[in-house]
Amino acid sequence: MARTVRDSILDTRAARGRLHQSGKPYYRAIDAGLHVGYRKGKAGGKWVARWYVGNQDYRVETIAIADDVIDADGATVLNFSQAQAAARKLFTDRKREQVGLPSADAGPYTVKACIEEYLAWMEENRKSAADSRYKANALIIPELGDTECAKLTAKQIQDWLHATAKRGARLRSKKGKAPKHRELPNDDEGRRPRRATANRVLTILKAALNRAWSVEGGEKIPSDSAWRKVKPFEGVDAARIRYLSIDEAKRLINGSARDFRELVQGALATGARYGELGRFNVDDFNPDSGTLRVVVSKGGKFRHIVLSTEGMRFFRNLAAGRPSDEPMFKRDDGERWGPSHQRRRMQEACAAARVELKHGEAIHVLRHTYASHAIMNGAPLLVVAKNLGHRDTRMVEKHYGHLAPSFEAAAIRAAAPKFGLKHDCNVRALRA
Repeated sequence: MARTVRDSILDTRAARGRLHQSGKPYYRAIDAGLHVGYRKGKAGGKWVARWYVGNQDYRVETIAIADDVIDADGATVLNFSQAQAAARKLFTDRKREQVGLPSADAGPYTVKACIEEYLAWMEENRKSAADSRYKANALIIPELGDTECAKLTAKQIQDWLHATAKRGARLRSKKGKAPKHRELPNDDEGRRPRRATANRVLTILKAALNRAWSVEGGEKIPSDSAWRKVKPFEGVDAARIRYLSIDEAKRLINGSARDFRELVQGALATGARYGELGRFNVDDFNPDSGTLRVVVSKGGKFRHIVLSTEGMRFFRNLAAGRPSDEPMFKRDDGERWGPSHQRRRMQEACAAARVELKHGEAIHVLRHTYASHAIMNGAPLLVVAKNLGHRDTRMVEKHYGHLAPSFEAAAIRAAAPKFGLKHDCNVRALRA
């Protein structure tokens, strides 16, 4: 529930009676960027709401009459507590109108409406809304979208989570046709990625429900107990990271078509995500500092990638004599690399280079290759994390920490007993 703010000069009609008449309201902040104001007139006052709209500007709207003369009725005459609730509702309605959503009073508050509100907020405040929207449209709304949020049960969410994990990854299908799914492997490692995906989608659902429950003060969803009881799958995030050996990486470069070869080399030199590579312009490379500028990243944060000497030489040659606003990496048709353009090219390059990748690894394996070899060569985890665009070292430690040279590994290899262990292939063959 949103808390009711107390204010000694606005709480009671007696306190407000001691205020001077003023055309400018007396304001009290009740939420971040939202205020309730009291504008005092000759015969009583009125409540107003004020909220921040950006660029040092505020929007102000009158809410109702204050209970200075007439007792509050909860509708047209409000006390200070009721004015706060009315201000929050008005603020929410105006935000919904801004993004094209119906009023919160328009029928039951469903999971679909809740998700749409959350995604609209993400698109305004975050950079990762596209992926969340795709997952929500594919996995949440078809199953739970019509359910009223207030009637959601823990069992319903838990059943949905397990059903999502048992369904294989979606395959491309014609528009209007029922979606098809890849057959799910029948082993722990095969099930792990789908359970990890189900956990990520559960996070989106919980975030949307939590926001509606907390911001709206319990008016739309009276309790968070249903989804709070649902626990994600455990032990499914420890992915087996595949990275290429130096020899495999060289073979992949040589086995790639010319335009794709540039993209592969760029990925190995930077560890950048495929989407970041496709958005690079020529002027994002700074030859003086030896860095590459990432304007838009998955986390929405601006950063600079520090290049190695080899990487600086590669990008200097790639950018030489080209217009500053031209895409750094272009296909043979002159267009940028866009979503899915790399999939078939990567398959062809892997086949030519005799490099085996599991389904779904695709070009992202080059990011893992960059990080893995950098850490094995002694680069500090924090440095690698910053170059990759992570906020801290947690993700890098999770996926690549075991590759870092460590005191423990050096101590074991120096002091562990030696038993003359060897593998006799001939003896094994005879036994077979």
